[in-house]
Amino acid sequence: MREEDEREAEPSAALVDSQSVKTTAVAGERGYDAAKKVTGRKRHILVDVLSLLIEVVVTKASVPEREGAKLLLTQAFQQQLERLALIWADGGYDGQPFADWVLEHCGWLVEIVKRSDDAKGFVVLPHRWIVERTFGWLYRFRRLSKDYEVLPETSEALIYAAMVRIMLQRLARNPAIYL
Repeated sequence: MREEDEREAEPSAALVDSQSVKTTAVAGERGYDAAKKVTGRKRHILVDVLSLLIEVVVTKASVPEREGAKLLLTQAFQQQLERLALIWADGGYDGQPFADWVLEHCGWLVEIVKRSDDAKGFVVLPHRWIVERTFGWLYRFRRLSKDYEVLPETSEALIYAAMVRIMLQRLARNPAIYL
């Protein structure tokens, strides 16, 4: 997919973010995300600059962003992404201990993209819109509008399946699925 867009096969930069989603009344682990006021699960994703999914981890919503990101980045590191050098993240991942952990365990730099103190209302932030666009694409799949699954691994598999469909449509040059 990246080579089709005349890019290197492996990304050199990526973006990390999480999304809290409600769960249904099915069994399975869930938690409460006090910041979003959501009972359910949290989807942690790592995407490249083309909004293509590199890795996903689903946890209880009560898991803090930095802890979920550590799980996510540990799994991504096992993919041996040799070109990856930079991770962009939002203010939820701010803090020198997290950046130091990523550098020590993965060898990647973390750059926090913050909103300006002067900004009022909605502002498009550099690089951040890429990962938000990926969440938007995934949210179009009815099965991902909530977390209906008992196991987090099933949720992860459905997210990968949705991304495969998105990539196939992009390869077929069907602009209906992406903007």
